[in-house]
Amino acid sequence: MQLKETLAKMNLNKCKIEVYGLGYVGFPLAVKLAISGLNIIGVDINSERINRLKNNILMESEFHLKNEFEQARQKDRLILTDKPISTTEPKIGIICVPTPIPKENIQSNVYVKSAIEGFLKTSKNGDIIIIESSIEVGTTDEMLSLIEKKGYSVGKNFGLCFCPERIDPLNTKWKLDNTPRVIYCSDNITFNVVQKIYQHVNDANLIRVNSAKVAEVVKSFENAFRLVNISLVNELAMLCDKLKINVSDVITAASTKPFGFMPFHSSAGAGGHCIPKDPRFLLRSAERFGVDFDTIDTALKINSIMPKYIVNSISQFIEKDNLEKTVLICGLSYKPDIEDMRDSPGFKIIKEFNERNYKVFAYDPFYKKEMKEKYLAENHLEKLDFIVMNDLNEDIISKVSCLCIVQHHTKIKFRVNEIYEQNKVPIIYDCQNKMNINTKSKTILKHLGG
Repeated sequence: MQLKETLAKMNLNKCKIEVYGLGYVGFPLAVKLAISGLNIIGVDINSERINRLKNNILMESEFHLKNEFEQARQKDRLILTDKPISTTEPKIGIICVPTPIPKENIQSNVYVKSAIEGFLKTSKNGDIIIIESSIEVGTTDEMLSLIEKKGYSVGKNFGLCFCPERIDPLNTKWKLDNTPRVIYCSDNITFNVVQKIYQHVNDANLIRVNSAKVAEVVKSFENAFRLVNISLVNELAMLCDKLKINVSDVITAASTKPFGFMPFHSSAGAGGHCIPKDPRFLLRSAERFGVDFDTIDTALKINSIMPKYIVNSISQFIEKDNLEKTVLICGLSYKPDIEDMRDSPGFKIIKEFNERNYKVFAYDPFYKKEMKEKYLAENHLEKLDFIVMNDLNEDIISKVSCLCIVQHHTKIKFRVNEIYEQNKVPIIYDCQNKMNINTKSKTILKHLGG
């Protein structure tokens, strides 16, 4: 079978599409394609996840897809498995597995490579691989060599693409279906096949580039842009603390400029799976060629010192007023209103407090005690040294000297304001500069950068 036959089969909806990795990227993609009428096989080596989904048990971040997911399952459009399948029909594999930060004992492409090797065990002429995972520069070419070692000719009887995901959880304006995507394709026929697939994702709004390396750098640069600007505004926030002015006032005023400015806001640092990691791919590429990429290097350093800076600030207040060394960290996910706790600044702040012998409580409405091991792995920790709270009850609040708000979840907004207005704690430290000062409250409200 050649790629022309795959295109013809795709036009007749007689292709199987395997989505590898059913996490934050792969799950919504698999559901979106399945509900559109395509034949989807969701592949994930995590058997617990597969069993959970087979039993129609969704995480909170997946609830918005509940009806579509169940409908796709009822119509047998979405098959769930922990390994790829064999079929005589053409197969398109979409790789949505995570990519770790490269270290001495692990390469960033380890899961991508494993997924592609799994796909190749059941592949044949005419099949196509689309990589959506964020990857280091040069990874697509490495995967091309891996494919051709199996006897295929990429661009002739086998297709290869890199189409990096662009997902911003809870963004109400830019979603999966209206966000344009950059793509590299090995050949024109493969591109035509991919257009047929992504017609159901974002109306095939695909910006094609002529090099895999261009697409790879685009993905890393997008997140480097965000990292640099987040670090810039956080460094500004630290200066504003010294100047005794509010960084939000500066940003609000600067935002009135109608050109050449884009507002970013202070925080405890960039977390999640992409922003702290993807810029490192560019840094690694620069190092290979003996080139300095000081902007990214500096931004990463600033991002890493924010938890320590916040703990220093809180400690000064506590020591000044001779208060007990007890603190409650509120918000452990990496951004508001999501359950994703990967590389979260909240855990880094806790670690810093523990090193100073504080008694640490923590609360997040999305935290699940049964996922403790997952949180440890995602935040590079050996143990969780804090007392997990089920809510912000009076008993615990009365025992802490400071309530440190790392993420302003909507679910806790009313309770946090109540604690402030009713003077329930001596100090509230707002890492995101969102709470308004109430002059009637006796609680000290300190903003990062304010």
